[in-house]
Amino acid sequence: MDVFEAIHQRRAIRQYRPDPVNREDIRKILDAANWAPSAMNRQQWQFVVVTGKMIGEMGVCFRRIIEEYSRNWDASRMRGSPFTREEFVRFAATYGGAPVVIITLTDTAETPDFQRANIESASAAMQNLLLAATALGLGTCWMTGPLKDEKALRRILQIPEDKEIVAVTPLGYPASIPEAPLRLDPLLEQKVRWVE
Repeated sequence: MDVFEAIHQRRAIRQYRPDPVNREDIRKILDAANWAPSAMNRQQWQFVVVTGKMIGEMGVCFRRIIEEYSRNWDASRMRGSPFTREEFVRFAATYGGAPVVIITLTDTAETPDFQRANIESASAAMQNLLLAATALGLGTCWMTGPLKDEKALRRILQIPEDKEIVAVTPLGYPASIPEAPLRLDPLLEQKVRWVE
């Protein structure tokens, strides 16, 4: 699969089969993430790969946040999502039944400029991770919701304070693949301005 095909086929997967993911495939995906561009070539990202019962422990903590979120459910914030509130809560609390969850970390920095550069670099690594997983027939879903209970996530995974959590993704074989959502401005008439 070429990179353009992977970009167009990548979806936010919210239902996974329980089949285990080969550790070699996880290494390939993390290698692709490690080849992302980074500010000043610092390559300061790290990854925490979670499997087994620890995923359930993460879900228990996240469930409290999701239940609070669901009480204040605003359907407009879920524009384009085919999920009901209950389905969304179930996905978020169980990571869709995925057998693997990957957390992307970056170094904390003393200045706002360096912190921004670190987050942008780790985000590039995360995007590489998602595309590599797609190329191998695996599903992912870039999640920031678990960061709402960052303190619990840090405690469970023993993440030190000198690391910032950038994003979380489940990883596994999709139980179903949603249709591609419509692109806003697909002809790039409003999002692009040419300067000559």
